[in-house]
Amino acid sequence: MAEIVGVHGVRGVLKVKVFSDAPEKLADYAPLCDASGKPAFTFTSLQPHGGIFLATLEGVADRTAADSLRGAKLYVPRGRLPKIEDEHTYYHVDLVGLAVTDENGEPLGKIIAVANFGGGDLLEIKPQKDGKSKGASFYLPFTNANVPRVDLAAKEATVIIPPGLLD
Repeated sequence: MAEIVGVHGVRGVLKVKVFSDAPEKLADYAPLCDASGKPAFTFTSLQPHGGIFLATLEGVADRTAADSLRGAKLYVPRGRLPKIEDEHTYYHVDLVGLAVTDENGEPLGKIIAVANFGGGDLLEIKPQKDGKSKGASFYLPFTNANVPRVDLAAKEATVIIPPGLLD
């Protein structure tokens, strides 16, 4: 749901990058969990600051404590997330791990991450052949043209690789 990307000042204020269509509602999901699923993060303040948010957390009162959290990922338990109504909208966690095939059903690899560097979501795909990883991963824009089918039940996504992307 979010990641602590830095520290602001000396009083324990954190810089938080939020991965949500409604980032201002992040505090509504508190307490957020760490990667193990253990509740660990409760906000005492959250405010927009440029392209990120500035936040204070319970128990974090100085720069040293805040700096120790740099890089921490903040999660929301699945049961507390809103139901997705649009059939072409997905939580990133649901996409990671999907097998990737081309339009002819030939296996290409697996989605290992979903990134967004400001220009839209990108699927990071790790090529695989015969069940083994082959070569460096690559990014594919997550658009209807490039990813015409996502089947969560089958744990598979069909992709169309634009000419020249892998050259």
